[in-house]
Amino acid sequence: MSKIIVLMGAPGAGKGTQARLLQERLSLPQISTGDMFRAIVKTETPLAEELRPLLTLGRLVPDELTMRVVRERTAQPDCRAGYILDGFPRTTAQAGMLEGLAAEQGHALLAVLVDVPYDILEKRMTGRRNCPVCGEIYNVYFKPPARDEVCDLHPEVRLVRRADDNAETAKDRVATFERDTRPLLEYYEKSGRLRRVDGARDVEAIYADVQKAVSGE
Repeated sequence: MSKIIVLMGAPGAGKGTQARLLQERLSLPQISTGDMFRAIVKTETPLAEELRPLLTLGRLVPDELTMRVVRERTAQPDCRAGYILDGFPRTTAQAGMLEGLAAEQGHALLAVLVDVPYDILEKRMTGRRNCPVCGEIYNVYFKPPARDEVCDLHPEVRLVRRADDNAETAKDRVATFERDTRPLLEYYEKSGRLRRVDGARDVEAIYADVQKAVSGE
């Protein structure tokens, strides 16, 4: 049966990488509400007119409006065999709306959590560095450059660190995720549709377990 995969993970868990691999290898489109919002506001449509002031002011998009965007996107032909949701649902109210959509579309629903201990999440976020020339990403703990703070591909260029990649911000981002996502985890766990995957390993090992969860193995 075709599936809607609700992919979840804290900042730094590697959820985006797993979504990309699922998309490439299972030919399932990755549906990101953030990406859709940004694309829509660049258009001249009634929906863009509703979204633009909310995003400009940094306000939350109401559940009903978010659902309209998701419904419109997932009605496209590439979603007939299922799709991956990234960033939706964010609340149990949205999860309830998604149940209705899944039933309408004839899809089963499965939630997958890429689970990573806080100490590793912190190192993944605070250890990130990137080359301002080629964009290559390093991590001083897990994927350091050959020379300290210097790009392997551009040895004359010093790596840079994002201003928000610090311990305090990392703690706040993970705490926000835990607070906001816990009700969703409980929601899917109660119905037996939550799969937890150990995200503290290498990318391919994580993907192997995500793929097993998705295929029902």
